[in-house]
Amino acid sequence: MAKAKSPKVAAGASSAKPMLLSGGNPQIAKGYGDAPVQAYIAAMPGWKSEVGRRLDQLIMRAVPEAQRAVKWNSPFYGMEGEGWFLGIHCFAKYIKVAFFRGISLKPVPPVESKSKDTRYFHIHEDDQLDEAQFVSWVKQASQLPGERM
Repeated sequence: MAKAKSPKVAAGASSAKPMLLSGGNPQIAKGYGDAPVQAYIAAMPGWKSEVGRRLDQLIMRAVPEAQRAVKWNSPFYGMEGEGWFLGIHCFAKYIKVAFFRGISLKPVPPVESKSKDTRYFHIHEDDQLDEAQFVSWVKQASQLPGERM
């Protein structure tokens, strides 16, 4: 993870609603800090915005010192000098939470990745989020070396 930078605002940024990319993922300008992540969450379509807000709250309560950024149209959470431990991405029918060292978490998140270390957790509209399990994964992930992106 790069050193935390001040939040950046895209040139010509306005209050216009962000464009949704293929699969319903919001197109948000790259930026560091809370503001771009909150812009992404606000632009998540339908039920996903409320779930995105809850995920952000749970992550930041579990790891208050976590750094946030939007890169590649996805929010990332990481530790200063340690890299990114988690990313979120919208798809048409679910939200994908990527734990970049997920294979080391207990229990291992359920969805495999092409990357041997990464594991995913998918959240669908009618799913009940097991908040205790999610927070446990977040805390564990924050203690592991993150991805350098």
